[in-house]
Amino acid sequence: MGQGGAQDTYEGGLRRVARVVLLDPQDRILLLHGHEPDDPADDWWFTPGGGLEGDETRAQAALRELAEETGITDVELGPVLWQRRCSFPFAGRRWDQDEWYYLARTTQTATAAQSLTDLEKRSVVGARWWTCRELAAAHETVYPTRLAELLRTLFDEGPPARPEVLDTEIV
Repeated sequence: MGQGGAQDTYEGGLRRVARVVLLDPQDRILLLHGHEPDDPADDWWFTPGGGLEGDETRAQAALRELAEETGITDVELGPVLWQRRCSFPFAGRRWDQDEWYYLARTTQTATAAQSLTDLEKRSVVGARWWTCRELAAAHETVYPTRLAELLRTLFDEGPPARPEVLDTEIV
């Protein structure tokens, strides 16, 4: 099971990734629907985002990836909520990532992928806004795991004073 947003140029090592926990005015979160390129039945939902390019900051990468993957550019980028390390097989290779999850808000809810990589074109099949309740009841695979619980804590307590380090996920 992969986790989407992967650039075609990844060659191994620890990949620095910025992801976006994008909320609309109704506190719904935007998730992308991905799958293994050669196996659409092996699918999951994940937050927009991807690897840093050149000398861009994680915040710059978060906004660039969000625009490329969703077409959403009217965004108020907030603090880093969570950090996690993960390792998973995707598209015939293993990906090792250090992911930072930024809180962001938008009123722009229409999505349209603007600039997907070839790999993303073969593995990302849409987007959906989810309520916390829908996520909690979902039977689909969602990354990061515990996302519904993490969102509930965010809504109840607000952003953490410093990013919460999530459990390492190895698939």
